[in-house]
Amino acid sequence: MVLVGAVALALAFPAAAQWKWRDGSGRTQYSDLPPPPGTPEQNILSRPAAQRRTEAARQPAAVAAATPAAAATSGTVDPAASAPLAPKGADAELEARRKKAEQEQQAKAKAEETRLAAARAENCTRARSQLQTLESGMRVARMNDKGEREFLDDRARGDEARRTQAIIASDCK
Repeated sequence: MVLVGAVALALAFPAAAQWKWRDGSGRTQYSDLPPPPGTPEQNILSRPAAQRRTEAARQPAAVAAATPAAAATSGTVDPAASAPLAPKGADAELEARRKKAEQEQQAKAKAEETRLAAARAENCTRARSQLQTLESGMRVARMNDKGEREFLDDRARGDEARRTQAIIASDCK
């Protein structure tokens, strides 16, 4: 019996967590879920006790007293209280993140340019060596599509030399 009573009592606690608010048409709504976003604060008639405690802990007494409703009752208007409360340093933090992202992007661009410059230097070295070989008069052979070795004749050697000189012109600056 005591166990059944304890279970019934435990199940009754979530039912006590009720929200009460007035909707746009003026009807009073009850729910265990908070009112929809955009519901004005003055239309929220009741909150669950746990919700009130967490909001009170988040909002210090000085900030709560500086709300427009409290200012209207005291007769004083604080310009800082009417402005939206933004966390201090939020702009500085955002600016720091932006600068960090910009620096990372510049570092990546510089690393990519360094990599490309190294590849161009390597291509330049290889192309100059190839051109020397082609101009030396030695017999040059390459593999064809069938995997057979074929030697370059004078016309093919000239074509290959022109392609190699174009590579040197583009990569050796």
